[in-house]
Formats: sequence, C-alpha cells, structure tokens
Amino acid sequence: MTVDEALNLLPEILKRNLERNLCVCNEVPKINVIKAITEGADTLEKVRAKTYASDGNGCCRRQIEDLLECLVPEHDS
Repeated sequence: MTVDEALNLLPEILKRNLERNLCVCNEVPKINVIKAITEGADTLEKVRAKTYASDGNGCCRRQIEDLLECLVPEHDS
C-alpha cells in the first residue's frame, strides 16, 4: 500500500495535521507513522521500532492504534 492509498482509507479526522508531531516525546510526525504502517509496521511494537513513536511516555499510543485499526485489516487492539 502506498501512503496515498493509506490516506484514502483514513477518516478525515485522522488526515489532519500530517506534518505535526503525533509523538511529541520523540518528535515523530503523523505522516512518518503512516508511512511506517504502509511499509509493514502492522503492530504498535513495529511502529515503535521503526519510528520511536510511543517510546516516551506513551501518550500517543491510542492515536497509533487508531491508525493501525484503519490501515491494517487484521489488526486487533
């Protein structure tokens, strides 16, 4: 899946602020998380390993789970 295809699958609210940091602790933009998911990071742990998002205090964990739920059909929270 390409990033453009992924963006087409997301609800409008998750398409907002793509260049802003989804993970404030490690300064990871939302688009980097989406790109990691399109490149095969299909779990929170894989997204964390690829981007360092949620590796701080974890306050962005729910947002990452929301993206995974939309972009990874077999993803279970």
